[in-house]
Amino acid sequence: MLGQMLLDDGQAREGFAWFNKAAGQGHPMALNMVGRCYDLGWGTAIDKVRAAECFRIAAERGLEWGMYNYATSLTLGEGLTEDKAAALAWFNKAAAMGNAKAINYVGSFHEDGWVVARDMVKAADFYRQAAEGGDFRGAFNHARMLLEAGQVEAARGWLARCRETATPAFVQKARDWLKASSWPELDAALC
Repeated sequence: MLGQMLLDDGQAREGFAWFNKAAGQGHPMALNMVGRCYDLGWGTAIDKVRAAECFRIAAERGLEWGMYNYATSLTLGEGLTEDKAAALAWFNKAAAMGNAKAINYVGSFHEDGWVVARDMVKAADFYRQAAEGGDFRGAFNHARMLLEAGQVEAARGWLARCRETATPAFVQKARDWLKASSWPELDAALC
C-alpha cells in the first residue's frame, strides 16, 4: 500500500522500491506492480522483458491482474513472443475470476476473430459483461454493439457511463470514433 501511495503522490522511484520489497516477500500484487513499473517506466527504466516476467509469475501465482497483464503482453508481443492463443487462455482465466478488463479483451478476440472464429454475438455478450463489471472500454464497446443493433438510447447511457471512469486519452479516441460514425451526435454523451 505504501508503494501505491508513493506512486500516486508522484514519488515513483520510492514506490518502485517498496513494491520490490513486498515482491521479495512473495506478495503477488506487489510483483505485478513491479511489472507495471517496468512496463510503464514508473520509477525505473522501461524494460518490457522484465515486466512480462513479473506478470507471468504473478499470473502463475493466481493473481487475476497478473493474468490480465501477462495476457496483454502476450497479445501485443511486448517483452516476449506474441502468442494470442496463450493470451486468450490467460484472459479467460482472469475473466472467470470477474476481471472486467479481461472480459472486454475476450470480447475483442471474438470480434476480431483472433484464435477463435469471429462471433459478433459472443463479442457483444462479453462487452456487455465487461460494461456491467465497470470497465470503461467494455462500456464503449457495448455501446458500439447497441448502436449497430439500433438501440441508440441504450448506447447513449453506456457512453455516459464510459465517460465517468475513462482516461482522457480514451475519451478522445471514443469521441473521434463517434464523429466518424453514423451517430456523430452521440459525441455529446462523452462531454
